[in-house]
Amino acid sequence: MSRLKNKVAVITGGNSGIGFGIAREFKNEGAKGVIVGRNQETLDSSVAQLGDNFIAINADVTNLADLERVFKETSEKFGKIDVIVANAGGGAVGTVATLGEADFDKTIDLNVKSVYFTVNKALPYINDGASIILIGSNAAHRAYPNFTLYGAAKAAVIFFAKAFSSDLLDRKIRVNVITPGTTDTPAFEKFVPLEQIEAIKNHFASEMPIGRIGQPSDIGKTAVFLASDDSSFMLGAELLVDGGMTYLSK
Repeated sequence: MSRLKNKVAVITGGNSGIGFGIAREFKNEGAKGVIVGRNQETLDSSVAQLGDNFIAINADVTNLADLERVFKETSEKFGKIDVIVANAGGGAVGTVATLGEADFDKTIDLNVKSVYFTVNKALPYINDGASIILIGSNAAHRAYPNFTLYGAAKAAVIFFAKAFSSDLLDRKIRVNVITPGTTDTPAFEKFVPLEQIEAIKNHFASEMPIGRIGQPSDIGKTAVFLASDDSSFMLGAELLVDGGMTYLSK
């Protein structure tokens, strides 16, 4: 398997969850590059699993100086960059009645500002004809309880795929977005007591038209397609990888 042979990729939030699932599939297809995150322990363990062709950079994607450093160090190590995956995200959970200014700023910084400036700061270092992959959420399409800010932020990310593609036509840089649904990641541990996690996952699986929740590898395989020449005729597109939740669930 070598659809990404010798391609250089940068994956933000690549140290866990969906980001690591993408990094692992990239590695399996012959890519090399960088995973970016803030947790040194998970960076170390993840890069050890990816092998010698990947390095880890500890950086905060909401900090512009950190982003500059990520792309400069990647370029110095590997040369020009072929693939960017702006995966890092997250933020506050709650309603318009419960979330205040600090929650708003944190969520927008992590999901909108970071994506915009990940692409902005990458541009001097990426090849013409490169592929940029953004990660949305089906919370942008369905008004799930307590995901008001997160869903709005991810709706902006989905728009960015169209607008960035238009902005970068002269460089033939393709920007597309993957929109996951409920996916089996460590994020469950942040919101659900440990003893309830399996029950919650089973509940979500029962509501998914496909009958299971997503795996990071599901998103990773889709990202391989968008990173490869197989998707050379796609730009500004959104791929729903959500088990049918957006269009088929009741």
